[in-house]
Amino acid sequence: MSSDSETRKLTIGLPSGSLQEPTLDLFRKAGYPIYVSSRSYRPSVNDPELELRLLRAQEIGRYVDHGFLDCGITGRDWVKENGAVVEVICDLPYSKATSAPTRWVVVVPEDSPIRTLEDLEGKRIATEAVGLTRQFLEERGVKAEIEFSWGATEVKVPELVDAIVDITETGSSLRANKLRIVETLMESYPQLIAQPAAMKEDWKREKLERIAMLLQGALAARDKVGLKMNLPENQLQKLLEYIPSLRNPTVASLAQEGWVAVETVIDERVVREIIPQLKALGAEGIIEYPLNKVVH
Repeated sequence: MSSDSETRKLTIGLPSGSLQEPTLDLFRKAGYPIYVSSRSYRPSVNDPELELRLLRAQEIGRYVDHGFLDCGITGRDWVKENGAVVEVICDLPYSKATSAPTRWVVVVPEDSPIRTLEDLEGKRIATEAVGLTRQFLEERGVKAEIEFSWGATEVKVPELVDAIVDITETGSSLRANKLRIVETLMESYPQLIAQPAAMKEDWKREKLERIAMLLQGALAARDKVGLKMNLPENQLQKLLEYIPSLRNPTVASLAQEGWVAVETVIDERVVREIIPQLKALGAEGIIEYPLNKVVH
């Protein structure tokens, strides 16, 4: 006879494409190393209670809404595009290159006469996010012809369409293609979403809440490191005054009289600046170490 742990499963949809690697890295830091076979859309994970599906981010919200998945990670934009009825567990502010949100933008060639959204009246627009674009234009009172595009929208202007609505993170690709942003439709970032019915099951809800806590902890640790050192006790106050980033360290007495051990979490980018200062204050045995999670 099977135990509950062998039979109960939480089915999660993870995004393929540009978000796949940063998502897998986030799960690894949260304590869930995932193995993806090149021939399967069903990755394996070291938790027998999880069943993973690797799907296009565009589809995950719809599959969660329809009950084919208990939960998933997808962009706020695709939830809205699909009109998916889901419960947002938490925001996960990460993307393929930075921690900044991605943006859906109206884009035209640099030399286009189109300068404002109102200039799109009667024009043709290509986009993968037809619903988002239509809703945005309707809210602004602009009527335009909107056609669906299977990606690579930037190659369609100006020969095939007057403008495109595309997603960008840094804008560098648009600039490289000599394109100009007219207006931003919305900002988006990944979210952990769940089917409302799944959230009514105690076990699934608790499992999801634990996963959410660990994923958020992994994000909180991004770009931070741990720092520990031994310091003459009489220099402790000076250290706290001179280096504000070490304002709330953990301090413990050492067996050697007159010395304390100091440990803290700090932004990685400032470490190279403060280590020489720590040394000048008499700190010894300075150790910097990576972090996987910071749970507040």
